[in-house]
Amino acid sequence: MSIFNIWVDFRQEANENRIFHICTEVTGSRAKIADDLRQVMRSHYNDLAQIADDIKYLGYPDASAVLAERLPQTSRARSGDLGEILATEYIEHALGYQIPVRRLRYKDGREMALRGDDFIGIDYNIRSGLRLLKGESKSAAKLTNDTVKKARAALNRDAGRCTPHSLLFVADRLMEGTAAQQVLGRVLKKEIARRSLPSGSIEHVLFTMTGNSPLTLLRNDLTVADHTRKQTTINLNIDDHQDFIAASYLNLEHLGNN
Repeated sequence: MSIFNIWVDFRQEANENRIFHICTEVTGSRAKIADDLRQVMRSHYNDLAQIADDIKYLGYPDASAVLAERLPQTSRARSGDLGEILATEYIEHALGYQIPVRRLRYKDGREMALRGDDFIGIDYNIRSGLRLLKGESKSAAKLTNDTVKKARAALNRDAGRCTPHSLLFVADRLMEGTAAQQVLGRVLKKEIARRSLPSGSIEHVLFTMTGNSPLTLLRNDLTVADHTRKQTTINLNIDDHQDFIAASYLNLEHLGNN
């Protein structure tokens, strides 16, 4: 079960191919999902099976020390990472896309932001073909118009298509996986080479995690967004935004001692 089933109240505003998801915390729900959220966060920095393997061969203290080296320490980096983590989890929960690569496992440095599209979602089967989701994630105590404009510009670059570098990164990681993942990797490589997907097969998603409630700002942005494709905007409102992030990372590397 997804943490979002317990954690948030959800309502949707829809106008043709423009969808706005408005999410607010259910009173008292944060404690109920705290342990699951911590596991979700860890899984974005390292595969949980690999963490278990580290515990087996290194013991709890050393495995915790290894995980700690992956985790960001600055409030800015933590805010960006947690926004991307929750965006990925929400997309898979609510929109039906697969996001097969957890990008935070591949950061060059734990305080550095990754380049390229924040997340790429994939929906593929032989009968209906390929659909892609190009996503941007923004986390801010107070979301501003300038931040939204920058996110929208990122979605629109490369003619609104997933940036080739980002798509190739996903394809390469899939080619390192199972036989089924390799099939999907080859499908992505074909799209990289041919750029054949029509605009309507590439959805744009803007995910925001905010301390304020910038609904009017986001509605205005959504209204004027590219009309040739489906556009989805998501706002997850966390009133104590910065305290929530700090608490989420507090002792996240502690894996136990028995």
